[in-house]
Amino acid sequence: MSLKTFGAKILAGRVHNQTLKWSRQAAACQKKVFCDLVDVGSTTMFGEDHDFNLIKDYQQFRELVPIRDYEQHKPYIQKIMDGESNVLWPGKPIYFAKTSGTTSGIKYIPISKDSISNHINGARNALLAYIHETGKANFLDGKLIFLSGSPKLDEKCGIPTGRLSGIVNHHVPAYLRDNQLPSYETNCIEDWEEKLAKIVEETIHKDMTLISGIPPWVQMYFDKLTEVSGKKIWKLFPNFSLLVHGGVNFSPYKSKIFQSIGKDVDTIETYPASEGFIAYQNRQEEEGLLLNLNSGIFYEFVPAGEIFSANPKRLTIGQVELGVNYAIILNTNAGLWGYNIGDTVKFVSRNPYKIVVTGRIKHFISAFGEHVIAEEVERALIETAIEDRAEIVEFTVAPMITPREGLPYHEWFIEFDKAPDNMERFSLKIDERLQRMNIYYKDLIKGGILQPLQIRPLEKHAFIDYMKSIGKLGGQNKVPRLSNDRAIADELEKYIRVGVEK
Repeated sequence: MSLKTFGAKILAGRVHNQTLKWSRQAAACQKKVFCDLVDVGSTTMFGEDHDFNLIKDYQQFRELVPIRDYEQHKPYIQKIMDGESNVLWPGKPIYFAKTSGTTSGIKYIPISKDSISNHINGARNALLAYIHETGKANFLDGKLIFLSGSPKLDEKCGIPTGRLSGIVNHHVPAYLRDNQLPSYETNCIEDWEEKLAKIVEETIHKDMTLISGIPPWVQMYFDKLTEVSGKKIWKLFPNFSLLVHGGVNFSPYKSKIFQSIGKDVDTIETYPASEGFIAYQNRQEEEGLLLNLNSGIFYEFVPAGEIFSANPKRLTIGQVELGVNYAIILNTNAGLWGYNIGDTVKFVSRNPYKIVVTGRIKHFISAFGEHVIAEEVERALIETAIEDRAEIVEFTVAPMITPREGLPYHEWFIEFDKAPDNMERFSLKIDERLQRMNIYYKDLIKGGILQPLQIRPLEKHAFIDYMKSIGKLGGQNKVPRLSNDRAIADELEKYIRVGVEK
């Protein structure tokens, strides 16, 4: 056992005990976080504007601080960019995390000297929880790769600015620096295909033991490795034992990723966001991600159906119920207040509090009132694909409101690695599953308002080519599972497989 793995096991035990303590006192823990945030926030411009000095409890906070999205935080962020201090949090942010928004264009999310530890320790604790549970730490002695955005930072009004993954790259612990790949120079390459080729060149002959990244980009890395070598991943990296993933639901990618590897490896799911490191998988055989309740974030939860109402119900951790779809709201020690991150989650455990991410608030189809969500389409597709031995590369769904003939329908654009033997039967099975999960969709089908869904098989690399065409190939970019309009669908029509009827 190396000194590094020995030390990691000791630290893992210590962090495990700390986690047990706060996770067993979740409500009290969140109350303390809330009080600390309001106390510090009262000295800021935002705190003065919202009478933080009057806040004695959470009920008063709800009355004084409305739920806001990025656009409604933007005037305060602009003041920071204009050079003002103590706007949302004392002093100035030490970073801006740059991320793309669907309606806001580029978003600049503040990271403070107090909140940076949330991002760093969240990722660290996910690994330590794994080490403590399994006793496996040897992966720390091999080479580790984090498929991420460029660590090269720009400046926005004197504040270092870049992708969250690039910012975090500057805070990789010194004891892991020698193990980390790719090189800094390669990581700074902006063009994804050029960067990927260089990553493969630097790693193909190394002893890779841990690989981390968003699943579709991990798959692209594996595909390129196999293309260059003609070998399965485990043949190239016999000591590869741990895959860390986040950013999108892993399930649609799992089958193909493991097929590419050629053997089973352990996995850890994480839920990082530019606004905060929200949750991580702490047990290999249990469903859900442990909510990060003791790391400078006070959480609120709004039943998803109420998020756009004038006075939505806002709940604290002690009030949530299992199986309910909630919009997750953040209050952070970077100065985000009542911040609607845009994600929806469900609790699968309250002892400790564990969640699964169910989708995006704005990623749904409800052209006819059906309100089909990502969790439903992913589950229907995955279960049917397993049953029919089909393999999915990527997919997205949009409404077809004005077909050339017949009733409207949901149009599924799917890139298959292995198509089902009978496409018509495959689509009907998915549709039947979706009806069982969503009563509104079922009523529209049975009532003759919609016809069953239709699948458009796409050419190989269709989604890669599409993402490249819009300048979003690689990094942290993801294809939305669902759209309530035709913007993505209309572009994907050009990639429909030749010989397949539209």
